[in-house]
Amino acid sequence: MSPRTRPLHVSLIAIPDAVISTLTGIYDVLGSFRMLGRADPSLPEKPPFTVEIVAAERGSVALVSGVPIEARRAIADIETTDIIIVPSILLGPDGWVRDRYPAIVDWVQRMHAQGALLCSACSGVFLLAETRLFDGQTTTVHWGYAKEFASVYPQIPLSPDRVLVVSGEREELITSGASMTWHDLVLYLIARHVGATAAQAIARSFALQWHHDGLAPYIVFEGRKDHGDAVVADAQAWLANHFAIASPVEEMVRRSGLAERTFKRRFTEATGFAPLDYVQRLRVEDAKRRLERTEAPADEISWKVGYEDAAFFRRLFKRVTGMTPGAYRKRFQVPSFTPVKSKPSGARR
Repeated sequence: MSPRTRPLHVSLIAIPDAVISTLTGIYDVLGSFRMLGRADPSLPEKPPFTVEIVAAERGSVALVSGVPIEARRAIADIETTDIIIVPSILLGPDGWVRDRYPAIVDWVQRMHAQGALLCSACSGVFLLAETRLFDGQTTTVHWGYAKEFASVYPQIPLSPDRVLVVSGEREELITSGASMTWHDLVLYLIARHVGATAAQAIARSFALQWHHDGLAPYIVFEGRKDHGDAVVADAQAWLANHFAIASPVEEMVRRSGLAERTFKRRFTEATGFAPLDYVQRLRVEDAKRRLERTEAPADEISWKVGYEDAAFFRRLFKRVTGMTPGAYRKRFQVPSFTPVKSKPSGARR
C-alpha cells in the first residue's frame, strides 16, 4: 500500500544515550493528529503518521536521565518503515564511543535501502553517521558538539549554524541543529508529507517555533585554544580582558614581539580567525550579554565594547548574529513578570 493511502510509519529510536524530552516531544507531536484532527478541520481526518518507539530489544530502555521508556518493538521485528528518527543524545566525558549499536546501524542501512528517510534531532546524527550514508553530505548538529563530531566524522561536512539540513539524492537525509530544533524537524516532516496548512495548525496548537533566524544568535563564541601556539595563546588570554581598548590588534602585535605579518599569520592559523575578526567576535559576544542582562541603549553598549561608531556596530552585530541589537534583546532578554500578590488571609473581598 502506498504512503498516500496509509499512515507513514515512523520509527523513533530509543538508545541509552537519548534525551527523554526530545524523544517524547517528537512522539507526542507526530502522534497528535488522532486527537487534534477531531477539532481542527484543517487537519486530515485520518492520522498521517503511525509513531512507534523502537529499540535494539523490546522492553524498557533507561535513557540518559535514568527515566525508562518502553520500546514496544525490537528493530528486528520491523521489516519496513518510512521515517527513522534518532532523538538528541547526551555525550559523556569520553565523547561518542562508536560501534556500540551495530544491530541498529545495520537495520538503519537496510531501511534506507528500502526508501526510508533518516532523521536526527540535534546530536542524534552521531549514531546515524555510523551508517556511512552521510559521508560527503552536509549535515548539522548542536554547535557544542561540532568539534567532537568533526573529529569523529571528518568526512561529513558540517554546518552547526544551520537549523535544518536536508541532503541526499532523494532529500532523505535530514538533520536538525541545537536541541529544540526538533520543532523545525517535525514541522518540516508534517509540511513535506501532509502540507503547510497542517504544519501551521500543529505549530499553533503546541506553540512550536520555526527558528527563522537560524542558530547564529544562539551560538556562544569561544575561540579555539587547543592549537599549541604559546604566543597566540598569550595573546588570546590578554585579549579576553582587553578587547574593548582602542587598537587591540596593534597592541597584541607589540606584546608578541613578532613582526606584524608573522603574528597575524600565526594567529589566523591557530584560531581560524584573523586577529581583527577575532576581536569583533569577542566584542559582539560581550554586547550580546549586555543586551540580555541590562537595559543599556545599543549606542551605549557599542561604546562599551569598543566602537565609537554605533551605526558600524549595528551592521557588524547583524552580520555576525543575523539580528539587529534590538531584535536580539527582544528575543533573548528574560522578561520581568510582575508578581501577583495574594490577599492576606481574612482580608475582605
